[in-house]
Amino acid sequence: MHLEIDYPDVERDLNRWLPLVKWLLAIPHYIVLAVLFVVAIVAVAIAWFAILFTGRYPRGLFDFVVGVGRWSLRVQAYAFLLVTDRYPPFTLS
Repeated sequence: MHLEIDYPDVERDLNRWLPLVKWLLAIPHYIVLAVLFVVAIVAVAIAWFAILFTGRYPRGLFDFVVGVGRWSLRVQAYAFLLVTDRYPPFTLS
């Protein structure tokens, strides 16, 4: 896995006052992601059994778990890492 987060041009790309409220704007994401993390844990457990018996990770479960991870990273980059002012979409892709 390779993860790359571009460092922003602070003077041009970021709003000076938005970090004061970004954590508040991300609360709906936290709520949805909390539910999705529980579902992702169940999906990983199901995938473990599928791998055990078939030797393959089911593509749908894989896409779901990776999507939850991507969504979580987008929210973290927005609210805590402060590398973007673009509000993260409510999507797994």
